[in-house]
Amino acid sequence: MADANSLRELAVAIYTVNRHAKTAPDNRPLYQLKKAAIAKLLETGGAEKVGLHFVENPKYSKQHSTVLVKCEQFLFHTLPEKEDFAQLPHLGEQDMEFRNPQERMSLKAARELLTNFTGTLQEITPAPSVKKPMKKKARRVSNTEVFRSSYLDGKH
Repeated sequence: MADANSLRELAVAIYTVNRHAKTAPDNRPLYQLKKAAIAKLLETGGAEKVGLHFVENPKYSKQHSTVLVKCEQFLFHTLPEKEDFAQLPHLGEQDMEFRNPQERMSLKAARELLTNFTGTLQEITPAPSVKKPMKKKARRVSNTEVFRSSYLDGKH
């Protein structure tokens, strides 16, 4: 990565995709794009692995770590590889005071930039539809015969 402006644009694009992925109903393609872009930046020297962090809210109460990656002034977390545990220092808990710089880029522009950078085609697959089980409707019972009560008729 020779151009610092394009490196900053890539960092902002990853930031944008990551921010949208956190709230997207189907975030898998966005996280795949983020992962591919960070992997290519690490290969080309545009980003560097800083260390390992504990995950803030571990899934199923099992503590695990993520890799902290620095690109320009932005920090991102990715899943660690086996050799990361041997090569990188463990930084402990995440610093909740640090925030990435607030940048704005449209999701469409960020996706396009990262797709062109990584050379991967963004597969557009419809989100798997989750069918909710249908509730059984309570059937109305309609009597064809009229119920006659001797009490209501006044005949006791």
